[in-house]
Amino acid sequence: MHIDKTTGSTFINAYQKQANVPPVEKAKPIQQEDQVQISNRAKEMYEKKTEASTERQEKINQLKAQIESGEYQVNGKEVADKVFQFWFDK
Repeated sequence: MHIDKTTGSTFINAYQKQANVPPVEKAKPIQQEDQVQISNRAKEMYEKKTEASTERQEKINQLKAQIESGEYQVNGKEVADKVFQFWFDK
């Protein structure tokens, strides 16, 4: 008589032991701080912008003064031409 041990409780017990193992937690990646690097070119552009903004502010102040005094006149035809050029002529 030949005894086959593949149909015994030892295989069931081995499976149950494997099923009862708690899951392994994954390691969380280390959080790094955000860093910002500004190129020299970007710094130059920012400086030029601040210089130009003072000139632009002077122009805005002049236009405000003209509007308040009633001297500022808008030419509707020129506005229409500029809008047309912007959208169609490019």
